[in-house]
Amino acid sequence: QVQLVESGGGLVQAGGSLRLSCAASGRTFSRSAMGWFRQGPGKEREFVARISRYGIPTSYADSVKGRFTISRDNAKNTVYLQMNSLKPEDTGVYYCATDSAGAGYDYWGQGTQVTVSS
Repeated sequence: QVQLVESGGGLVQAGGSLRLSCAASGRTFSRSAMGWFRQGPGKEREFVARISRYGIPTSYADSVKGRFTISRDNAKNTVYLQMNSLKPEDTGVYYCATDSAGAGYDYWGQGTQVTVSS
């Protein structure tokens, strides 16, 4: 069983930055790809970024390319999402998830709220 706990969300003005963290329990973290997703008000959950178990390659949604950076520290069982140049449309609950078997995301965190004011 894997538990994921996100942190680092909050209220920020447009143009500001936040760094989200996702701490994972369990011994499978270093063998798992990790992803970040978000769900805005009244919207479906959408993909934001992904990182392989090795740290590269990474992939991003077009809407966040050049602004967000995903990274991981396998020694700390933690994945990060650095978010710069935030926009009001980045508002939502951000979730991290594991892909431990290469067959899809199997464990999810409870989410952390990010609110970007204009």
